Amino acid sequence: METDGGMTTSSRSTNYLDAEVNIFKPDTAFMRDHLKLIWVTFLAWTVAVFGPVTAALVFPDLMTETIVLGFQLHILLTGIGAPFGALVLSAVYAYRRDKLDEKYGIEHGKTRTKSDSATATDGGENA
Repeated sequence: METDGGMTTSSRSTNYLDAEVNIFKPDTAFMRDHLKLIWVTFLAWTVAVFGPVTAALVFPDLMTETIVLGFQLHILLTGIGAPFGALVLSAVYAYRRDKLDEKYGIEHGKTRTKSDSATATDGGENA
């Protein structure tokens, strides 16, 4: 079975520079799946980054009295957990996006352009 690159028949003829694109109701299956991935990753990031801060406001005694690895829990989660969580989510997003591209047959090949003019590496002084 050959994929269509995430493009439905109606989107093949759509000129996206002139058409209004609704990001909440995408036209193609690829765009819908990608938007779902973006929203899930964004919600996970929100919990990872703002969760410890919110927990420290809601449960101050628990978050300050609990000691983990010599640090108060809110400091450990905010200082180490939130940045590490964001880094892990970045890797998860990249992995899932690659799988999504693979599913819809999207390839990101390297394109080379040929140019007749050489790059001026001497600052243009010897022109």
